[in-house]
Amino acid sequence: MKVLTLITLLTIFIFVGCSENDNTILPPQNSTLTLNITGLADLGSSAKYEGWVISPDGKATSTGTFTVDENGQLSKTQFDIDANTLSEATKFVLTIEPNPDNDPGPSATHILAGNFSNNSSALSVADDAAFGNDFMSASGTYILATPTNGADTDENSGIWFLDITSGSPMVGLDLPTLPGGWKYEGWVVINGVPVTTGTFTRVDVVDDADPFSSTMAGPPFPGEDFLVNAPAGLSFPTDIAGGTAVISIEPDPDNSSKPFLLKPLVGMIPSDAKDHVNYQMNSNLGSFPAGTATR
Repeated sequence: MKVLTLITLLTIFIFVGCSENDNTILPPQNSTLTLNITGLADLGSSAKYEGWVISPDGKATSTGTFTVDENGQLSKTQFDIDANTLSEATKFVLTIEPNPDNDPGPSATHILAGNFSNNSSALSVADDAAFGNDFMSASGTYILATPTNGADTDENSGIWFLDITSGSPMVGLDLPTLPGGWKYEGWVVINGVPVTTGTFTRVDVVDDADPFSSTMAGPPFPGEDFLVNAPAGLSFPTDIAGGTAVISIEPDPDNSSKPFLLKPLVGMIPSDAKDHVNYQMNSNLGSFPAGTATR
């Protein structure tokens, strides 16, 4: 009887001990998230891309950071994520983060997002967690003029994004309101060199800078006269006919002095362009990235 009791106690001890040990040594279970994204650009050394999965309660969990080379290739496409977190996620969001980054949460600069449908998320700028707009309705018109020098000279050395078909200057850009973390920026490509006309968030006021204009006030719309302080390799005044007008969407804060990859409007300035004549810009939605996140 004592022998049977001892054996029974040992059996219970071993069973309980093994159960406790099994519970404590089980490793966390991970699953793999795979990104397949085209159209992203090299951010340089001051910024990185970072992915996030969003839980039903809105919590954002980082999936890791990556960079993109000059050929658009991602430095990493597969990321190990806690299995439960990944399986319960309702959305994937891609942000641009400063490097180094002292904030553990996502920045306001969301570039792509999409809801998970089963195990895949189709990523686009149009998702509400990114820009919330596909930019298909974006349009623009501009004139060549140099109002800041106060004289009718060098009129082909300036661009203003306005419309004068009514006889009076009016808004020339039709652009969606941007979410936080982004600004529009105007550009003219002059002899192969992109030159900024300034950043802006509204199309009916002056933009944020006038580094190349003269001393007089310009019209209350985005634009620039290229009259002074020419960048290296250029001389002002100039003739921008034959160049290219561009409206880009830039991260804010901006990681580069060059145009960002998002360029919703582009217009070739005619080689025989005349001042104070409206010219139209064209939709350029092929510059937008897209892709999928798969779990």
